[in-house]
Amino acid sequence: MTEALPTLWFVLIAVLWCGYLFLEGFDLGVGMLMKLMARNDTQRRVLLNTVGPVWDGNEVWLVTAVGATFAAFPYWYASLLSALYLPFLLVLLGLIFRAVGFEWRGKRHSDAWRNGWDWAIALGSFAAAAGIGAALALTTTGLPLNENGDRVGGAFAWATWPALLGAAAVVFFCLVHAAAFIALKTDGGVRRQADRLFRRLLPVAMLPFLGWALLVQLDTGSVLTWLAVVAAAAGLTAAYRFSAIGRDGRAFAALGLAMLALVGSIFGAVFPVVLPSTLDPAFDLTVQNASSSPYTLGLMSIVACFGVPLVLAYQAWTYWVFRRRVTESSIPPAHAVTAL
Repeated sequence: MTEALPTLWFVLIAVLWCGYLFLEGFDLGVGMLMKLMARNDTQRRVLLNTVGPVWDGNEVWLVTAVGATFAAFPYWYASLLSALYLPFLLVLLGLIFRAVGFEWRGKRHSDAWRNGWDWAIALGSFAAAAGIGAALALTTTGLPLNENGDRVGGAFAWATWPALLGAAAVVFFCLVHAAAFIALKTDGGVRRQADRLFRRLLPVAMLPFLGWALLVQLDTGSVLTWLAVVAAAAGLTAAYRFSAIGRDGRAFAALGLAMLALVGSIFGAVFPVVLPSTLDPAFDLTVQNASSSPYTLGLMSIVACFGVPLVLAYQAWTYWVFRRRVTESSIPPAHAVTAL
């Protein structure tokens, strides 16, 4: 049983990243669409209201994924985050500016004030999505690690074309995922805009993600992981067809399932390696040589058995409470508030 714990936690961390991309993906995309799709302040407020009750809860998945990596695979955590210090710093700054923008945007009745925070939200969302995409791509394609797991090269040794491919994959996925979510959560003109944008983006926006998956499959893929890529392609086709006939919920679900299949194919293909070395395969970090002690993993497993269901139940309840569509007519006019 103890020998299976590293594999179990590798699977759980992959699941956490899937949950993060599925939930945080659409609200990062909504942040970017604040400047790319919304035509006026009312429409931007509609977009904000679609993710307002849930965006901070979605970020829990990122904290949990990174924290679980630190506890279950400390060598994986140390090698990856030290090598990607600059990208993760940009991710952190992006998330900070984005969060402050959500909270402060409406604190002053000024177009210039709101416009500035709209840009903070959009650019912060872009930085977070690009940084996470680069990190996930590099943990599946490799970094120049020596026999001690230390990065070889300068501060930009991580800036390779697989990192750019991963960044593009997650950014474009967030955009198309957000369009599907907005079509599901709004009504009226904003919904029609999002619906059209979804069908325009989908055929090209998922190409970088497919390219990332194919890059990994061609290197270490198996029959099962190739079948997952085929299932993802079928899911993308279904998402387009559902959108074309006005089935917003099914289109959103089909796109999400396609993403899960792609991420599953990528993590499944690299297993048991958690961080490949581009210098020598003998320096690869694996689920065995990068993991914590069996006692630590066993204790974490007990905590996860209680904690994960509670988090899932709480988030499901939150989405259920805020399930109704948002319309432009439900947004009151912007106005100044006089302090008492």
